[in-house]
Amino acid sequence: MSRGWEVKSVQGMMDDHDNRPKHREPERTPEQMAYEKKRYGLELSRTGVRNDLEKATNPRHRAQLEAALRYLDGQLAELG
Repeated sequence: MSRGWEVKSVQGMMDDHDNRPKHREPERTPEQMAYEKKRYGLELSRTGVRNDLEKATNPRHRAQLEAALRYLDGQLAELG
């Protein structure tokens, strides 16, 4: 007997789930997706360079990382 109530309860929850309004984010255009992908990649690279720069001790390596950081900052500025 209790098993029947359990099944009805689960079925009721499933019906409630199907009937609730669905919240979706607006569709993104391919251009928006490409922009977000490029920006995410640049930010990820920038984070890696910053982490490497914190650990770098060789002056040449630090200079190279600082140049890479300036380049990435410029790319991010161009994206807006």
